[in-house]
Amino acid sequence: MLRRTSLRTTRRASTLPLPADHAWAVVACGLEGSRWYVDAGPLVVRGLIDRLVGGGGRRWSVPDRPLLVRGDTVGFWRVWEVTDGPGEPGGTRRLVLVADVRSPGRVTLTTTVTPDGASGCRLEQEVRLDPDGLVGAAYLLADLPAREAVAELVHRRVVGDVLQGR
Repeated sequence: MLRRTSLRTTRRASTLPLPADHAWAVVACGLEGSRWYVDAGPLVVRGLIDRLVGGGGRRWSVPDRPLLVRGDTVGFWRVWEVTDGPGEPGGTRRLVLVADVRSPGRVTLTTTVTPDGASGCRLEQEVRLDPDGLVGAAYLLADLPAREAVAELVHRRVVGDVLQGR
């Protein structure tokens, strides 16, 4: 697994021995049931923390269709972008989720799936915090260790779900 961190972004990437179509079907799945973007442990905890500090800590249900689409609300996320493009450069597909939580800035989770070789793919995730104001800048520094842990655990969950075909 590849790990990269900067002050605003935390990235994780894994190469998987499965076709990109298979991985994408799990990453962007909008069917009912347990989904990585709702049920991963760190995201459940984040929702609880949001409720404790006066946020909505929403638990929007999954829309129950094969793939998420722009505008869907799931867990505490709003689906900002879905690029389901074998026609995109390199066949890259991208799911961009924006957190609807109490935070001094915008939290974005981007997941990409790119074909890699004849039968494999690369799954990459980036958590990004774009702070608002002085409080956001201080939060950016204070939140870095937690963001690292969240990125690691969420990435492991999505990789596990893809490998298990859930």
